[in-house]
Amino acid sequence: MAATGSEKQGAKAFYVTTPIYYVNDAPHLGHAYTTVAGDVLTRWHRQRGEKVWYLTGTDEHGQKIMRTAEANDVTPQAWCDKLVEEAWKPLWEHLNIANDDFIRTTQKRHTDRVQEFVQDLYDKGEIYKGGYEGPYCVGCEEYKLPGDLIEAEDGTKLCPIHKKPVEILKEENYFFRLSEYGPKLLEFYEANPGFIQPESARNEVVNFVKQGLQDLSISRSTFDWGIPIPWDEKHVIYVWVDALLNYATAVGYNENPAKFAETFPANVHLVGKDILRFHAVIWPAMLMAQGLPVPGRVAANGWLMVGGEKMSKSNLTGIKPQDLTSHFGVDAYRWYFLRAIAFGSDGSFSWEDFSARYTSELANDYGNLASRVAAMVGKYFGGELPASTADGDAEKAIQDGLAKAVATADLKIGEELDFQGGILAIFDFVKQVNGYITEQEPWKVAKDESEEGRARLATILYTAAESLRAVAVLLNPIMPETSQALWDSLGAEASLGALATQPVQSSATWGQLPAGATVTKGAVLFPRLEEPKKD
Repeated sequence: MAATGSEKQGAKAFYVTTPIYYVNDAPHLGHAYTTVAGDVLTRWHRQRGEKVWYLTGTDEHGQKIMRTAEANDVTPQAWCDKLVEEAWKPLWEHLNIANDDFIRTTQKRHTDRVQEFVQDLYDKGEIYKGGYEGPYCVGCEEYKLPGDLIEAEDGTKLCPIHKKPVEILKEENYFFRLSEYGPKLLEFYEANPGFIQPESARNEVVNFVKQGLQDLSISRSTFDWGIPIPWDEKHVIYVWVDALLNYATAVGYNENPAKFAETFPANVHLVGKDILRFHAVIWPAMLMAQGLPVPGRVAANGWLMVGGEKMSKSNLTGIKPQDLTSHFGVDAYRWYFLRAIAFGSDGSFSWEDFSARYTSELANDYGNLASRVAAMVGKYFGGELPASTADGDAEKAIQDGLAKAVATADLKIGEELDFQGGILAIFDFVKQVNGYITEQEPWKVAKDESEEGRARLATILYTAAESLRAVAVLLNPIMPETSQALWDSLGAEASLGALATQPVQSSATWGQLPAGATVTKGAVLFPRLEEPKKD
């Protein structure tokens, strides 16, 4: 095959990042939701033939990690090592996450570069020494503004996210002159209206910056689990400054100029809405101060809700992804959350909704279609895909439906990050193909053994199989295992090559699956669900 975009040297990579996740505990559905979204986005762009770089990792410094390690009677480093190797990396492998790199903020490639970045800002006069006192949430690793806090029944001031009391901290710190970047940020937002998504998130950030920014405390001196300030080692660098810089250090900042130029800045930062301000205010201001380019987009996904509460360990609603994959399968898991919840909005999870969608859309609409088509090709043509020689208006409608589905899905997923809209477009086409088979009734046409009857039957089954060829390509970024199984059952691997090399944008080109391909009925793509055992 011709060289793909991923093989072209020197081109700017489509660079996507997840947040780097705190390792104070094992990952839950919320972490996996963002990471799967990034994986689908980057797989989609890979199948456009683009050069892609997908980064995820773990945030391992700060007071929260230190306290968690102490509570478990181990060193912070030992705690981080254990969680990363036994929980985080295995889960991403289990969920088929095709990340290109996994950065840990305790790695030397990161810590050295962070010190250099902060030293540069200090040398430029962007950092000064001062004092600060205010309410601090250890869970957020953030000083809170008094107006951000909520009040418990007894009058205690609580963090609005973690619902836990804040601590009043007073310390001498180093400060970044964030307040000076308010006008520059507002000018940038105005010139780049798509920088923050969704629109509600953009409005929140713009209003926040318009109220006036305070200088940012970028060091801590009350604990020592962090990267030392290079000119004053009694202080460690504020964990959020440390964390944000992973997006630069992981791709060669101050170490590999060629890679940095080909990758940075990120095209898309995927973040939770609770960390939006860090990414949409502090991060671009830091880059402006250093004379580095600002990211293309910060996309804030909503919260996954269980029983009306944000899913989290502290709310006792942290569900393990494996609890669901063991029942529904990994591909169904990857599909469900992006299908059921509009990216950028809050969404409620329920076992019942997952089961209903699995049965209706995956098992009945999609899986049953694949099984029926393979079975009929096997029954009527001995498993050899026949040629289409009797196309008519019904086949033209299918071809037009496919072209519409491909264009819509490519726009929605590849450009707008509307995963739900893209998936719905693909499954609308699946429903159209099911309707086509119902209307054409190939089981009745098969009774006509005339030349015209055989040609008509061949055309119906070729149309259905060719439609499934395109569906396998379109769903491969979302459900790679079942897409590969379908691809193999259609005999496409032998005639068209590897599924992962098939461009999504040209999947609408009709007639790619050649007549004569060997179609086999493999295992059911989405087996009937067994009722979960009651405790």
